[in-house]
Amino acid sequence: MLAVHGIVGLPKDRLDTPALCVDLDVMEANIARIAAACREHGVAWRPHTKGQKVPAIAHKLLAAGAIGVTCQKLGEAEVMAAAGIRDILVTNQIVGHQKIIRLVNLLRHADVIVAVDDPENVAALDAAARAKGVRLRVVIEVDIGGNRAGVRPGSAVVALARRIAELPGLRFTGVMGWESHATAIQDQAEKERAVAAAVRLLTQSAEACRSGGFPVDIVSCGGTGTYRFTTAQPGITEIQAGGGIFSDVRYRTKFLVDHPYALTIMTTVTSRPSPLRIICDAGKKAMSSDAAEPAPLGVENVKSVNLSAEHARIELEEPDTSLRVGDRVEFVVGYGDTTVHLHEEIYGTRGGSVEIVWPVLGRGRMR
Repeated sequence: MLAVHGIVGLPKDRLDTPALCVDLDVMEANIARIAAACREHGVAWRPHTKGQKVPAIAHKLLAAGAIGVTCQKLGEAEVMAAAGIRDILVTNQIVGHQKIIRLVNLLRHADVIVAVDDPENVAALDAAARAKGVRLRVVIEVDIGGNRAGVRPGSAVVALARRIAELPGLRFTGVMGWESHATAIQDQAEKERAVAAAVRLLTQSAEACRSGGFPVDIVSCGGTGTYRFTTAQPGITEIQAGGGIFSDVRYRTKFLVDHPYALTIMTTVTSRPSPLRIICDAGKKAMSSDAAEPAPLGVENVKSVNLSAEHARIELEEPDTSLRVGDRVEFVVGYGDTTVHLHEEIYGTRGGSVEIVWPVLGRGRMR
């Protein structure tokens, strides 16, 4: 149980560090922005929760108009279902007896949809669903350019849909894909063309299924790095963008998503070995640097930021002794997906003070 007494109402720069903070005003504005883009184009929003893992935040997304949530792991879906969220898409293949049994048992508590791309896995899901007396909705994952999981577009999708339709424990409900290869394209016109071409492979696969007599309710794609273009593509029914509610250095600098930063790490200066170096108490165990380096706020003339296990080392271009041992440095998170799961709680702040503390209930749910 979180010890929130004495924390709620505290200025965020007085939190014990390292502390993961989210600016509620900024997050709520980012939520409203994605929701508005979906409404503008008549597309549903089923945001990913893999980057925030907090059911209370997921409920905020639903209140803003989301139709459900997307999870990458079954364990995350179990956490969301336990918090009363019913409509859940798992954009991953659920493979192996233990996981499949958990999945079909979860259907008594939530309407879970799962991605498939393999006939043998489909048969195993069907057998377990029939044994439990439930029917599982499935979407076929289509490889539309990311070269990860998924079947090839077109006839291979129809063939798998036909196989699913023959199995009484399953219900074919649509297709999904992820245009990940387009996220980092810097030229925006080129990026738009790449998104359109990728999504067209998905929508054409959906049409091929319909022509084959298999109804398609869901055509799902679109992450934060592409949603500005994905929402405008004809034939899709929903997008999965979720990380943009926080935004981070990766989204802003590598994917050119202009959402303001909401997610930060509050740290304490623990050493000033020289006027050119600042050492803080948050390293790789508190904030990741795998996809982008965290960015210190309010520190001028930063030459570089490097993380070790427990320390952040800020090197300066010019000598500066204004920050002293015990002062606070707030970092914008480099990549939220690989930072949030390192923490047990998120401090929701408004106007610089803690308003609420949320447990990161999906932390460690990797299975």
